[in-house]
Amino acid sequence: MSKIRLYSLLLALVMLLSACSAGGTEPDPEPPTPSGPEQTDDPAPEEGSEPVQPQSTALQVMDTLNGELTPSDLDDKYRSFYEIFVYSFCDSDGNGVGDLQGVIEKLDYINDGDPDTNTDLGATGIWLMPVNPSPTYHKYDVKDYMDIDPEYGTLEDFKALLDACHGRGIRVIMDLVMNHTSSQHPWFTSACEYLRSLAPGAEPDPSVCPYVEYYNFSREMSATSYNVPGTEWYYEAPFWSEMPDLDLSCVAVRAELAAIAEYWLDMGVDGFRLDAAKEFFSGDPESNIAFLSWFNGVVKAKNPDAYIVAEVWNDLNTYASYYRSGIDSVFNFAFADSTGVISKVAKGASPANAYGSAIETAQAAFAAAGEYIDAPFYANHDMGRSAGYYAGDFSENQTKMGLAMNLLMSGASFTYYGEELGMKGSGKDENKRAPMYWSDDPEAPGMTDGPKGMDSVRMKYESQELQSNDGNSILNFTIQALKIRNSIPAISHGLADMVEGLSDDNVCVLTKTYNGDSVTVVFNISSESRTVDVSALNLTTIAAGLVTTAEAPTLDSGKLTLPMYSVAVLTA
Repeated sequence: MSKIRLYSLLLALVMLLSACSAGGTEPDPEPPTPSGPEQTDDPAPEEGSEPVQPQSTALQVMDTLNGELTPSDLDDKYRSFYEIFVYSFCDSDGNGVGDLQGVIEKLDYINDGDPDTNTDLGATGIWLMPVNPSPTYHKYDVKDYMDIDPEYGTLEDFKALLDACHGRGIRVIMDLVMNHTSSQHPWFTSACEYLRSLAPGAEPDPSVCPYVEYYNFSREMSATSYNVPGTEWYYEAPFWSEMPDLDLSCVAVRAELAAIAEYWLDMGVDGFRLDAAKEFFSGDPESNIAFLSWFNGVVKAKNPDAYIVAEVWNDLNTYASYYRSGIDSVFNFAFADSTGVISKVAKGASPANAYGSAIETAQAAFAAAGEYIDAPFYANHDMGRSAGYYAGDFSENQTKMGLAMNLLMSGASFTYYGEELGMKGSGKDENKRAPMYWSDDPEAPGMTDGPKGMDSVRMKYESQELQSNDGNSILNFTIQALKIRNSIPAISHGLADMVEGLSDDNVCVLTKTYNGDSVTVVFNISSESRTVDVSALNLTTIAAGLVTTAEAPTLDSGKLTLPMYSVAVLTA
């Protein structure tokens, strides 16, 4: 050994012993960066070695599966609706209350009009919850049916929103509240003022005040009636004292409602969501159906392409019978809420094939009543948000699967704002209408304050701002689900049949056929990979798919292998 080499070794040994005798230790490593891009000071890979690849995401897998899909050119009523509570959606002027200009500003998020992008939701319809003047935050007690609430903007703002939506191929339906008005509506205040002018025992004269026939006034008190102060008269108001029920059998009331509908249709509204349709004549479905038949005739005479969907919160057979009215759709409550078919199956409380059986049962019930466009939904403003239906290690996977099960049903689908982010909200009404979670900064542009009295809720999942850049997010999963829905007509338009021999506790296999085209949709609603032998169906191609992890489904010699909580769309 050379003297130089020996000297170097001795010097290194002396330095090491010196450090140990001084009690020296290596410095603590710097803590990892909590968020943000990966550090770039790692040593370069040796020449010839493979570079380290970034971890793949569910979105990358879905982009590969769905990359060739393009939106269908069908322009009909089978649309993908996005339900917006304007008050809590987007604030354009910084006063804490959402407004119509805020909705306009967020149209690029809802549907940017460019079929080649994958950053917008791809909604093809918007349901606006009530926008008429009202004394409450929820605005289901209307003071003026032919104007816009000043908190939301002006009629000019509303027209601008319609024009902007139509320019992107988005149809707009508005909530029409016909069961009751606000107690501050001029019809009601005029009727009450007239009744106070009557002498005791005198009968009201509609020729003097026609509005006394607009409501259900009586000298008899009931469990759902309230006194007109200063009189012997009572009025029916089952929902709330400040929401007096209209008498929809009154010819004059019907004339008013026809004029209201025609007014908005003339402005460019594409249809109506009808609130509380089962309460038009409470406990009397036949009268409700007859009224809806009349109203449908009024609307379709004005615009045959207008879309009508009614809220009939009841059992399946009851609301299926409402299709006898001729309206386009009735909300399919059997699949919604924490106790509905979707959540029960997604959380494993019901077998996967219960989902397919329920779809077949609903189709049969609807078809028996007449022509129909199903209106599946998962949650709305009256229900706890769906992210709260699930707990445990797979809650995010189940949240995604619930959304997929809703969006891949036939009909006109409905998604409540924020469901695509996994927003939370339950309990009191205000909590279910919390501010759209654009950012985790409550002072960020567009953020609203939400309804007064709302509880403080810490969201379970990240904001839209962060989820948009997360390849494993609920948002990007929903975007892909809507892409499939909008691109394959058999998904949204098809008649579904469950393949009994292949569907079981964990897997549901549905064939959906429309205009001679058929696809097979296979759901793995379990926390483990599943293999299904689909060779008897002569399927050769995975045309589309949804995954909740970065694993892709495979089809080999008729054997379909699906990763946990995933969906594959197969064709021959």
